[in-house]
Amino acid sequence: MDSLYGMAPAELAGALSLFPAYRARQVYRWLARGAASFDQMSDLPASERGRLSALYPSIPSSAPGAELADEDGSLKLQIRLADGAAVECVLLEDLEGRKTACLSCQVGCPMGCAFCKTGSLGYLRDLSAGEIMEQFHFLSLRRGPISNVVFMGMGEPMANLGAVRKAISVLSDGVGMSLRKITISTSGLVPGILELAQAGPAVRLAVSLTAADEELRSSLMPVNKTYGLGSLKAALASYQAATGERITLECAIMGGVNASAMSARSLLDWIGSLKVQVNVIPWNKVPGLPFSEPSRQELESFMSVLEAAGVVASRRMRRGRGVMGACGQLGDTLKY
Repeated sequence: MDSLYGMAPAELAGALSLFPAYRARQVYRWLARGAASFDQMSDLPASERGRLSALYPSIPSSAPGAELADEDGSLKLQIRLADGAAVECVLLEDLEGRKTACLSCQVGCPMGCAFCKTGSLGYLRDLSAGEIMEQFHFLSLRRGPISNVVFMGMGEPMANLGAVRKAISVLSDGVGMSLRKITISTSGLVPGILELAQAGPAVRLAVSLTAADEELRSSLMPVNKTYGLGSLKAALASYQAATGERITLECAIMGGVNASAMSARSLLDWIGSLKVQVNVIPWNKVPGLPFSEPSRQELESFMSVLEAAGVVASRRMRRGRGVMGACGQLGDTLKY
């Protein structure tokens, strides 16, 4: 059974035999606030709290393990799941104090991107909506209110879209977070992008592009062998036509691989009429992977090509590196 934290009121009513119907909404609101026991739910009758506590002495199905804090305010948690598997999640804080939770949606990742630590772990299973929400609550318990959520941790969100959608529903309806504060990041699974365009939710979309050269992208991101740059661009055009929203393109830049001005010009040609923002992400070092960080000159050259063409581009702040919690680094504390 899914963790209670991922259930809608109607599901809670059935799972917990709640009656009258408004009791399920009461429990739902407490769970959305991260309540860890039914004893905390003060608006339930004492007899009901006792009954439910007997069923669930502790509500969370998972538990925090290793906990690493960086001097830049970042926090990385290892979460041990009920079946013994584990994932990592991260909280990042910007210079204005805004806190973003980077949540995982799978144990490991099936996509196998060459430059990503998580991709080297392989794939074990999907997370449930409740397991996703428990990450959010463990982070907020330690650092207070969270303003943004990105599904950009371990795993491919579009490959587990059902659970991700349920978690987003709880974040929106239960926690009260605006959908505009939630981002789904994908490596380029075209069916998921099209489904999101047609059925929502209306969250922000980010795509890990990395390279706009067919051969190079296929060598770095195996997903490109199934959904090439042409089909990906067509899907993004359909998404943009349906939603009117700007798409974020994420480019992890590796020295001597995709950092040249020529790579930037290829990216410009591929973007064409798409309305995008490009996040340029200097590759974060992962021991054992055969890449290097780009030089300052390479980054400046790459950025200057984009800016000269009028593309909205930003260089991603490198937060979380001190705890191996930056982009592409998750999974260093895990062994399956």
